Amino acid sequence: MHTAPAKAGAGIRGGVLLTLAQLRLATPRRLKALLLPHHQDTDYIRRALRNLPTDALVGWPHRAQQSYWYCTPAGLAEVAASGELPPKAGRATGQCAAAKTGLREHALALVDTVIAFHHAGAAYQADWQVEVARPTPAGSLGPDGVGLLNNGSHAFVEIDRTMSYARLLAKLERYDAYRHVLASGRGNAARTPRSHWQETYAGPSLERPFPPLLFVFAPTQRRAAPATRERSLPRPRPAELADHPWPPRPCLC
Repeated sequence: MHTAPAKAGAGIRGGVLLTLAQLRLATPRRLKALLLPHHQDTDYIRRALRNLPTDALVGWPHRAQQSYWYCTPAGLAEVAASGELPPKAGRATGQCAAAKTGLREHALALVDTVIAFHHAGAAYQADWQVEVARPTPAGSLGPDGVGLLNNGSHAFVEIDRTMSYARLLAKLERYDAYRHVLASGRGNAARTPRSHWQETYAGPSLERPFPPLLFVFAPTQRRAAPATRERSLPRPRPAELADHPWPPRPCLC
């Protein structure tokens, strides 16, 4: 019985589609760094990407000089049906981000952060959530990324490229407000009330501290250098640092 030959790059097809659905946007070089770090070039990744459009699962802006790839709605539906990503209402494609320079550079800086954590052994690339909205009394909070670290704790990640100091400090206030948001639902009346972050990120332990907030400085040429931005932020107390002994936060410039 004759069987049709497998498409080039078929072996990595699922990983490419899952990564694009999870992170919204990536280039072949970044996909290689996450999925095939020991390969010398991006040929295998590019073959997989070239075959996915035949099924209308991925797209890219044709006018871009580089290839910025994202999942289409059909691609997101296929990944959702596989059950490999947690359900998320309104999960967006990366089409808008790929087409606009500012959004694109912000999204790629987040991908670079995921790569840095992955290569450092601090967080596996599949254990990230991108732009998950959380309500707070100070306004809606949307971390750029939430990573499940290899020590079992979580970390909030913010990409700082073009935020003014006022916006940056307002975001810090929303994180502080989020500490006190109670979990919704009836729960067990005999159990100690838990905050939303404890229900979502702390697991069964009430002793786990609030997830740290890590800033990744990736400024444009018109913005302050990373060292200047770091000096402007409130410094964590020594006790807070002791709670999280992982590698230093990345500073991707």
